[in-house]
Amino acid sequence: MPEVMFAGPDGRLEGRYHHAKRPNAPVALLLHPHPLHGGTMNNRVVHSLYGRFEAMGFSVLRFNFRGVGKSQGRYDGGIGEIGDAAAALDFLQMVNPNASMLWVAGYSFGAYVGMQLLMRRPEMGGFVSISAPASHYDFGFLAPCPCSGMIVHGETDELVPVSSVGKLVDKLNTQKGVTIDYRTIPDAGHVFTPTQVDTLADMTEDHVLSVLNRSRMALAAD
Repeated sequence: MPEVMFAGPDGRLEGRYHHAKRPNAPVALLLHPHPLHGGTMNNRVVHSLYGRFEAMGFSVLRFNFRGVGKSQGRYDGGIGEIGDAAAALDFLQMVNPNASMLWVAGYSFGAYVGMQLLMRRPEMGGFVSISAPASHYDFGFLAPCPCSGMIVHGETDELVPVSSVGKLVDKLNTQKGVTIDYRTIPDAGHVFTPTQVDTLADMTEDHVLSVLNRSRMALAAD
């Protein structure tokens, strides 16, 4: 997983990037938890999903938001971090100009940033939001949500009540053309154990492969 540095809105950003061998492979961008609470691109969840997307044949990038690791700049309350994510997506699209589909996956704060990115980049084809902080941020900006995706939450999350995420899912599922694959992990809090991370990665792989298979079937039917 080669280290990459790419231009962000407030300086250079540090990442790890895997380039798929297939020329039109789908791409995935992974976003880490809150920078002020120890979140980095080496977070257990982000690292695990990186490996899963790589195994599924994706070109995949995880990176540090501004002020984390070797990334330049300083924390900007979420606004600048959305710009960082957009710059990371620009990098992915630059090196994968013929990508068949674009995905974003985020954990906690990264889930919020990822959903914000969806609204700015309508070319997105899918998303995975893990432990989305629905009780901390207003997700009303998802009107309308530009694409379907998966939301995963721990049933005993002590920071973000599962009920707040359930309400968000219900709201999104009422939107025309949007289907949210909502899954919960029993006995899981906001921070996942290694076993729960494996469960989470399995859920993500199951969802992503099902979407990719439907896409291939639709293309074959044309």
